[in-house]
Amino acid sequence: MPVMQKRSLAEYLSLNYQYTVTPEPEGGFFVEYPDLPGCMAQVESEEDIIPTMKEVFQTWMELAYESGQDIPLPLLPGEYSGRLNTRLPRSLHRSLAERAEREGVSLNTYMVCLLSQQASLRVVEKRLDELCTNVGQIHNGLKYNVTTLSMGAYMGGPRDLEKAEMPVAA
Repeated sequence: MPVMQKRSLAEYLSLNYQYTVTPEPEGGFFVEYPDLPGCMAQVESEEDIIPTMKEVFQTWMELAYESGQDIPLPLLPGEYSGRLNTRLPRSLHRSLAERAEREGVSLNTYMVCLLSQQASLRVVEKRLDELCTNVGQIHNGLKYNVTTLSMGAYMGGPRDLEKAEMPVAA
């Protein structure tokens, strides 16, 4: 992450930092500037996102600048070339090359597909975990209601009481 030094606060504030918005399962949104460590906020509604993030950004910059912290430059999507050089064990290289050949694609294409599938799988797994949590909460709520009813809790109005059959002692 490139770090800028010797710029004015106004220059830092004029740079174009990107922020991300993530909906929260319980409601609201988590918003952060990935290039600025700790620059984040939780907001309740979409309308709150922009004004809150402007304020959080301004405050973060002022505090970092006044305390003499290094302020990272914003990373823009265009700064990534799309090239990635990596070292692999020979056996893995051979295995991947053989699978790519069987699929009739280049090794590069095959590896990009594998990485894309893995990234997609992570998104699906996260969503499934959220759904399982929600189902578990619903299940626990239903268990509570059934237990409450079976323990003799009465759920009705006063007129229903008049119609209710009372057990007769033997």
